[in-house]
Amino acid sequence: MTILLVEDEARLASFIQKGFENEGHEIDVAYDGQAGWSMAQQRAYDLAILDVNLPYLSGLEICRRIRADYPNMAVLLLTALDSLDDKVLGFEAGADDYLAKPFAFKELLLRARALTQRRAALQGQRLLRLADLQLDLDAKIVTRAGQRIDLTTREYSLLEHLLLNQGRIVSRVDIAERVWELNFDTNTNIIDVYVSYLRKKVDRDFTPKLIHTVVGMGYVLRINE
Repeated sequence: MTILLVEDEARLASFIQKGFENEGHEIDVAYDGQAGWSMAQQRAYDLAILDVNLPYLSGLEICRRIRADYPNMAVLLLTALDSLDDKVLGFEAGADDYLAKPFAFKELLLRARALTQRRAALQGQRLLRLADLQLDLDAKIVTRAGQRIDLTTREYSLLEHLLLNQGRIVSRVDIAERVWELNFDTNTNIIDVYVSYLRKKVDRDFTPKLIHTVVGMGYVLRINE
């Protein structure tokens, strides 16, 4: 699992972090709501574990934003409040599960596994994601930050190829063979034109920028550090 933990109690956050790392999972930690939401936009996490009462931005608000922009990310809320009304608020915000403090780490681990397995079963391996960009291979739908992006058939194929090779530099020759299925003509700039079209739709109105040119080598889809 890749996990985002947003918890302002440092000792509890360290306890949870060590527990998941000991189980072989990747976990990033934020100590306030604003930092947590920023991190949620930078990586495609399997699970977000959110304390409800956080500085700057509450866990409930982060949960609402995740559910709106990243519907395939599981969300588990942690809180000292255990009344039925509090749980209702959490589930209405879009949480998948709710765990009251104090708790045993084993219970948190079991709940986390169950949530991510359930989400994986629902979505299978048919979604390609990077940051807040998502491509649904079955429905042929592309969204960024929850907004649908309409692409032509060629633009869609180009984006799919870049997502399948995210983090890897893809040459123009490779794009020509895989997306256009033709021998590359060095006298045409058609690939550069379509990359420009794609940038306008996928990157222009969003941050961070995801499509990058590597001079003399090709293009790469990634989040620049």
